Formats: sequence, structure tokens, C-alpha cells
Amino acid sequence: MIENETVAAANRPMLGRRGLFGLAAAAAVLPAFAPRAFADAAPADAVAAIRAFNDALIASMKAGKAQDFNRRYAALAPVVDRTFDLQSVLAVSVGPRWNSLPADQQAKLLDAFRRYTVASYVANFNNFTGQSFTVSPDVRAAGTEQVVVSSKLVPASGDPVDFGYVMRQTPQGWRVVDVLADGSISRVATQRSDFRSLLARGGGDALIASLQRKAADLSGGALA
Repeated sequence: MIENETVAAANRPMLGRRGLFGLAAAAAVLPAFAPRAFADAAPADAVAAIRAFNDALIASMKAGKAQDFNRRYAALAPVVDRTFDLQSVLAVSVGPRWNSLPADQQAKLLDAFRRYTVASYVANFNNFTGQSFTVSPDVRAAGTEQVVVSSKLVPASGDPVDFGYVMRQTPQGWRVVDVLADGSISRVATQRSDFRSLLARGGGDALIASLQRKAADLSGGALA
């Protein structure tokens, strides 16, 4: 939801500014907050989902490079699936053209995007030096259908890095649809620009090939 430098200051060996959706981030303004009552009504499982995701990242970091990439990928992939609404993220990033793509191409794009997303986390969260995460229990409303769950990556030394997980309720529960680095920088915003540029030049096949190459590079060829 890749290639940015968001948490480099917090843990440069562990994660450069390449997060979930893998693009140089661009600033985006949060939607106007809805009344506080909406935030209070948001189920606690929105917060619980981010806590579970952070726990999985810590486990991946502790496993580190000593463990085979594919094993760490297999451990983290189902957690990413439970945490993120990757199909919605991809559809928004592709834009109106998404609905005109053939169903088989949509499926290939989603598979490539999922592999790239998981590979990004596995590759970046691969070194444990005492880091921890905190998650605020105070959920903010963003618009009328979304909430923002705030989390911090706390290094063993140095300043923490803020993340805001924009979440929306789905039939499967609350799922992340964007990640706000430093609390306000939307990864989906720049991803949208880059994806649409690739689509304009080479269509869906060009975007699929790009995502596949990046996943292969991140995995050191394990996902080739």
C-alpha cells in the first residue's frame, strides 16, 4: 500500500525509506475529520490489526537474514493479507482504467502487487537491534468511512518514526487502504502517479513486469 526513505533515521540497516507500497512518497492532505463519535465507535479490532501486524514485523526482524527469504515471506504473507485491502489499494492506484482491464490481467496485477508488497516488508524488516512499535488506542476518524490508527517505530536509540494506517471496514473486518509516513505522507498518492505512468506507456503488462522485477530484486532472486 515503495522505494522511500521514511524510517531510515530510526533504523537504517533495517528499513530504508521503502515501505509498503514502494514508491517515493508524496505529501497528501488527510480528509477532514468526522465527528469524534465516529472515531469512538470504531471497533477495537482496527487497533488490534495494527498491533498484530507490528508483532509480525518484529518476528520477521528477529528472524533476520539468517533465515531463508522464502520462509520469512511465507510467515509474513498471511499477516499482510489480513491487514491490508490490497485489491482496493491497487484499484485506486491504477485509477479508472482498472475497470476496463480484462479479469485475467487484474488477477495477474493483484498477484504481482501482493508479492511485491510482502517482499518489500520481508526485505526491509530484516534486522533486529532492539526496535519496538507502539500503537495509540485513540483512533481518529478520516471522512465518514475511514479511520486512522497511529503507530510509532521506536528504535533502540534516536527519534521514533510515526505511521498512520488509514483503515476502512470491509466484510472481512478493518483493513488498511493507505499508509501515512510521518503521519501525513501518503504512499498511495505517489504510487498512483507511477502506476498510471507505466500503464500509459505499456499497459497492464508493463506494470505487471515492473512489479515482478522489483519483487525479484527485493528477494535476491527468490521470487523470480
